[in-house]
Amino acid sequence: MASEGPADVVERFTSAWTSKDFQTARALLSDGLDFKGPIDTFDNADAYMAAIQRLAEIVNGIETRKLFVDGQDVCVIYDMITATPAGTVPIAEWHQVRDGKIARIRVYFDSRPFAPPA
Repeated sequence: MASEGPADVVERFTSAWTSKDFQTARALLSDGLDFKGPIDTFDNADAYMAAIQRLAEIVNGIETRKLFVDGQDVCVIYDMITATPAGTVPIAEWHQVRDGKIARIRVYFDSRPFAPPA
């Protein structure tokens, strides 16, 4: 069996968590995952997965707009369709894959629609 490329790993991860297959999603992450986004920062995969499980409760779907690959780096631009007043949110994610697992994620989006009312 041919090994998966970085894009395959990222696509499988996204498909897994959005379908609530958290065991498969977790298996595709390095234990020491380095995650930074506008709302959260995590230094391990288990803490990140706990947040993803909470996020999955409000996500109705994801529509991928573009996926770019540069070596072990994968950038995905997508619309996340939420069941919140935020509605559909455009997001960019930069993943770095090492040894067949996602080792680093940077997420970019406008977090203002998710802020608690003042």
